[in-house]
Amino acid sequence: MALGTSLQRRWYGGGKPPLWTLPLEALYRAVVARRAERFRRDASSVVKLSVPVVVVGNITIGGTGKTPLIVALARAMAERGFKPGIVSRGYGGSERGPYLLTGSDDPSKVGDEPTLIRQSGFPVAIGRERPEAAQLLIDAGCDLILADDGLQHHRLGRDVEICVIDGERRLGNGHLLPAGPLREPASRLAQVDFIVVNGHTGQPNEIVMTLEGGIAINMADPSRTAPLADFAGRPAHAVAGIGNPARFFASLTAQGIAVDGHPFADHHAFTRDDLTFADGCPVLMTDKDAVKCRSFARENWWRVPVSASLPESFYDEVAACVARKQS
Repeated sequence: MALGTSLQRRWYGGGKPPLWTLPLEALYRAVVARRAERFRRDASSVVKLSVPVVVVGNITIGGTGKTPLIVALARAMAERGFKPGIVSRGYGGSERGPYLLTGSDDPSKVGDEPTLIRQSGFPVAIGRERPEAAQLLIDAGCDLILADDGLQHHRLGRDVEICVIDGERRLGNGHLLPAGPLREPASRLAQVDFIVVNGHTGQPNEIVMTLEGGIAINMADPSRTAPLADFAGRPAHAVAGIGNPARFFASLTAQGIAVDGHPFADHHAFTRDDLTFADGCPVLMTDKDAVKCRSFARENWWRVPVSASLPESFYDEVAACVARKQS
């Protein structure tokens, strides 16, 4: 069993952290605290942009549903009169940036998540230094910046912070890396403006988000679509290179599909061999994985898109919060 897999089982399975991780956790905690304090003390180290900035992120390792939330938020803010653009680090891609995506970029260059977000029709810029990447969006006419996975990127000034939590796994064992899954202490949640919980019933101060998707789109011929119900009662391979593959597998199982799950590391660079199975059963994958597989797709490969559903009142509150902090 890989070390990362073993640790994640302990993080989320209720087991105690290995003793060797505890000194490293203490060191990590000190580094995180020192870095945050440096940005609090030195205002000149924080770049304040000329337009509002909304940061969407999490405080745990692994997927929580940030990407569909970013897309849903961009659409909602556009409906409320903003011209949003999304800034991302571009994790998994070779481009260091700053770089403004064109819409026809190779995911291996710009990253899978930025590629997927760009396909939603909104401007996307990537860069290890997010303020510089965000400026490209402002120069392109955007009047609102949505920062993908930017809670820990303190150099980018922000007006609103949204933290996304996995409703099933929550904060795991509550320990910081590597003893647990936390990037920052749980107390960080008290500092954000909104907590969005992906699935399950949230706490009174949380907004519940559900991921909805009931169709599959053929990878070789996008004009072919099928309800997921058409796959029920028969076996299918499910492939996921995301932060929490089990969530994707469970969503397909809930549709009555006999899932043979194949988890890969987050942002895995897929090859045709990864998705070639001798039995000829259909292969279902997430949209995030599909953007990396289109150039060698086969007729029995299908992508399963999802969209985030949140209360309209949440979007109204975000827009009001932006306006309030800018006044």
